[in-house]
Amino acid sequence: MSKTAVIFGAGNIGRGFIGQLFSESGYEVVFVDVDQELVSALNERRQYHLQIVSNSGSEDHWISPVRAIHGRDSAAVAAALLEASLAATAVGANALKYIAGNIAAGLALRAEMRKPPLNFIVCENLHGAAAHLRELCLQQAAGEAKVYVEEQTGFVDTVIGRMVPMPTAEMRQQDPSLIKVEAYKELPVQRSGFVGEIPAVVAMKAEDNFEVFTARKLYIHNCGHALMAYAGYQRGYEFGYEVMADEKLRNFMLAGLQESAAAIASALGADANWLQQHVQELLLRFDNRQLGDRIFRLGRDPVRKLAREDRLTGAAKLAMEQGLPARNLAWGMALALHFDPPQDEMAQKMQQGIKEQGVENVLEQIAGLQKDEALFGMVIEAYRELEKNRLAFVTDK
Repeated sequence: MSKTAVIFGAGNIGRGFIGQLFSESGYEVVFVDVDQELVSALNERRQYHLQIVSNSGSEDHWISPVRAIHGRDSAAVAAALLEASLAATAVGANALKYIAGNIAAGLALRAEMRKPPLNFIVCENLHGAAAHLRELCLQQAAGEAKVYVEEQTGFVDTVIGRMVPMPTAEMRQQDPSLIKVEAYKELPVQRSGFVGEIPAVVAMKAEDNFEVFTARKLYIHNCGHALMAYAGYQRGYEFGYEVMADEKLRNFMLAGLQESAAAIASALGADANWLQQHVQELLLRFDNRQLGDRIFRLGRDPVRKLAREDRLTGAAKLAMEQGLPARNLAWGMALALHFDPPQDEMAQKMQQGIKEQGVENVLEQIAGLQKDEALFGMVIEAYRELEKNRLAFVTDK
């Protein structure tokens, strides 16, 4: 019997990254999703179309064998987990609570049948996602099933670096299973999350010093996307690659990411050259025109992205705590405070708050900064400069 891997979520990361890695590692991939059209397409073809795109062209891959189960078919989901050798989630952090019941039911069956341990690779953009999913499953387990969750189930945090934009309506019409991705193929996972033997998966590497990889993703990759979005928005750009073609904005992004990299190296003892190399590679990847990543997607919900431990404020704070420069990151925060597309509900709420309470109070609330902190003053100063001239960037100063 071939080994199977169950993936909750057949979307961007499930289909665009994890499904590929599991398939290349010899697993039959079983997706669990609530998109009936996609479920039907996967079951009809037993494969899906993955297109790796770059500025030099594209490569077509057909990932197989695969099948899919609708998330509402709880019995079928539990049966799939009973026979699985490996599992993963890629549903979005806010949806974990909706799949925990199905996972708990499947683990209860495994406990009853005395199955060996099962590891879940938790591919969610949430700090501590693995522990969160474990707690959700424990809440729905009892007796032997609860013991199985506690002792025989691994919940493994990951860092997802591959960029996979949302399929367009045209792509869905052409083929509901089609997904376009970049070539980047690296999956760091937290070694301590596994129970039993660590499975061999293409491009997956178990890491002990996992904090370095989470910091690199949040404070360099995610931070880079934020700097790109908020600077590009002020310039009137629609796509990320337009920012990369603007020498001034590219230099601004590079300066900000170098501040982040220096802070991570100082605070966590990471190799500075390794981090700087990652920055340079990211700038090249951000220039991928075929991905068509939009400024709006990269920048939406600035309230979340300005949170105290998130990509901008968190990176700037880390630099300041290490006694290192954070001026470009502070300008990035100020640019985020000016982000105001009409279709972004959270951005509009932030702008309304600024209008009614003043930018100082809003910054204090959403970034968790005190008004007497040096970083607070740097952001407000940059914000005021942008009020006078929306194109006044730090590289002008």
